[in-house]
Amino acid sequence: MAGGPLEGVRILDLTSVVVGPLATQILADHGADVIKVESKAGDLVRVMNGKSVTPGMGAKFLHLNRNKRSIVLDLKNPAGHSALMKLVGRADVMIWNNRPRSMARLKLAYDDVRAVNPKLIYCGLFGFGQEGRYRDRPAYDTIIQGAGGMAALHHLVTGEPRFVPMVVADKVVGLIAVQMIAMALYGRTRSGAGCSIQIPMFENLVKFVLEEHMYLRTFEPPLGPAGDPRILDASNRPIPTRDGYICISANTDEQAFAFFDAIGRPELKTDPRFSSVPARFAHVKEYFQVRIDALKSRTTGEWLEAFDRLDVPAMSYNTLDSLLEDAHLKDVGFFELKDHPTEGKTRSMRLPNKWSSGVRREWNPAPKLGQHSVEILREAGYDDAAIDAMIASGATTDGRLL
Repeated sequence: MAGGPLEGVRILDLTSVVVGPLATQILADHGADVIKVESKAGDLVRVMNGKSVTPGMGAKFLHLNRNKRSIVLDLKNPAGHSALMKLVGRADVMIWNNRPRSMARLKLAYDDVRAVNPKLIYCGLFGFGQEGRYRDRPAYDTIIQGAGGMAALHHLVTGEPRFVPMVVADKVVGLIAVQMIAMALYGRTRSGAGCSIQIPMFENLVKFVLEEHMYLRTFEPPLGPAGDPRILDASNRPIPTRDGYICISANTDEQAFAFFDAIGRPELKTDPRFSSVPARFAHVKEYFQVRIDALKSRTTGEWLEAFDRLDVPAMSYNTLDSLLEDAHLKDVGFFELKDHPTEGKTRSMRLPNKWSSGVRREWNPAPKLGQHSVEILREAGYDDAAIDAMIASGATTDGRLL
């Protein structure tokens, strides 16, 4: 057994790319038995991430699909569909990220699977809520970033709309899916019943953005424009020092006054523009300019020493490459070199969070396409002759490692 808080929970994962695989990776990391159901072409992210040692094993796929088992099923093939429904009967959770009408065409809508397993938690991730006019539109991360207001934040700061250069919409919604599934599993322990969960990306990202940036349009009539001016100020960024950059956030009076002492400007503590949290908010441009003017005079290391002494929140700025050498991450053993059976040495990231009750004991590398098809079908009650027939008909693929 895997160990961890979700040991014994079986999850059918019909998702691909990032939003669903991130959710199921977290669930798998915490002990769930995640069965990744793939078409014969496999998850798109297998090949949409540049170089790999062997085909179909891109870096992003490796990070998002560890601790899962892969089965290939052609769901348009009657034998493939029948096999999935057998797995549904044994599952606790089924998660998918097609458009709902596609699931209905495949006869995998909630009513279809609930008839087989009324205790199933059926979790759908898709672009838009089904009550609105966008309900049938396809969606990827950048579509949701642009439509959901996230690209507009860059427009307000720089004059040009830009996507955040990571799949942040997918990741936000994937994390929300983990929360929803965990709550549904807990709820089932009390009710004994399964449920359907609909998680629209658009509405979730809009909520994520507007919780801070609805700002003065929260009130009716509005007290002013949307957009938090402190966060949207162009100077709200890593600040140049004599030899690089530093990140600082002195928000409370105690922190701000300590900052003024550190930069040799104690008189600013009584300056009416900076003497309180509301005052600094009202004069955020001037406050940020004080930081810019002061911090260029010393090195990052010198400032960090001063700020540490005065308990001012500050950290050095990391590039992607320097992150891999970060001293704190080395202290906690964050990066681990793992042996993958086909990819050789790979750099993995350990679980960031600690459980006093223990976590998953075993670590399994991301699977090759269909690596566990035969194993999973045997668990579902298929004998070798039936499995061979499914392989011959194209309903599944035997991807076992040689």
